[in-house]
Amino acid sequence: MITDSFDNLSPAIINPVVKEDAVEVDACIITFSYEIEKQVAESYATREIASLWCATGRTPVYLIERNGRRFAFYKTYVGAPITTGLIEDATMELKCKRFILFGGAGCLNKEIAHGKVMVPTEAYRDEGTSYHYAPAADYITVRNAPVVARFMRENGIPFVLGKTWTTDSFYRETRNNFARRKADGCISVEMECAGVQAMCAFRGLELYAFFTSGDLLDAPEWDERGKDYRQGGQHDVGHFDIALALAEYVSQPVGL
Repeated sequence: MITDSFDNLSPAIINPVVKEDAVEVDACIITFSYEIEKQVAESYATREIASLWCATGRTPVYLIERNGRRFAFYKTYVGAPITTGLIEDATMELKCKRFILFGGAGCLNKEIAHGKVMVPTEAYRDEGTSYHYAPAADYITVRNAPVVARFMRENGIPFVLGKTWTTDSFYRETRNNFARRKADGCISVEMECAGVQAMCAFRGLELYAFFTSGDLLDAPEWDERGKDYRQGGQHDVGHFDIALALAEYVSQPVGL
């Protein structure tokens, strides 16, 4: 049974090991959007500092220098196994403990999430990856949700806290399961959060996650968004601006 997969009594056959020449950064920002990757590479990045490899090809890792801080950035792929695996790979190339993960998610409750950033507090484990990093349970706590919420509040960014439903199979999000998850308090559905949080907790890494549902963010106090570039959707570079500011926030002692 997959619920019996967690094994912390014997060593893994393959373990990630930090390389001697790993680049030290204050945090690593991860997107799912190829459009945001293009914009960041052209407008924010200083240079490439590493490469992550898998059968699908090379994933370049960029360096962003801002206000005396150094941040890594790369584009991941959709799904818990590859997103989790690439972070594991990144820990070999980077000396980094903080990971900012953001992207689009389905909205389960538009009445409370419309126009707001969704900050996950717990993730329903309807996937397989998390069961290899944590004992079986229906939910896993997204432990830095209070930090992300405080950042959003202090910067005047509309947000809502709530549970998220992490699934491996978006074509099998049935009506009954939708109703169950919504009744349970889930406000979003995506494919990575449970697996990534389980891995980060297992490895002693800090995950800071937020989702957007494709609605235009109405945040009059937030003035760093890319107002002229695909506003509102998951390819909105303004969401990267939020992630970059969050990376700065958690890299300061007051943000921890």
